[in-house]
Amino acid sequence: MAIEVNDMNFDDLVIKSDKPVVVDFWAEWCGPCRMVAPIMEEISHEYEGKVLVVKCDVDSSPAVSAKYSIRNIPTILFFKDGKIADKQVGAVPKNNFVVKLNALI
Repeated sequence: MAIEVNDMNFDDLVIKSDKPVVVDFWAEWCGPCRMVAPIMEEISHEYEGKVLVVKCDVDSSPAVSAKYSIRNIPTILFFKDGKIADKQVGAVPKNNFVVKLNALI
């Protein structure tokens, strides 16, 4: 299950993670975000123990969204060793995420 992150806990859960982290930047009102949500849930179960999957609501976490220049949602950032390793903007098929994720682990 994807974990919620926000301006307060982002660094502790994402930047300091010893595993690769997939961050789904989303908003409640975003239709494409709702299309990506079940894919992120599947990935969180399939990669449990290998990768951390988190969700960040752009409306309630403006500082993190601004820091990473999130202008379009959904935006998925792939972090490894505290740094952005890859990025996907928009709703795409699950395989697009899996290919990027497999390159990190």
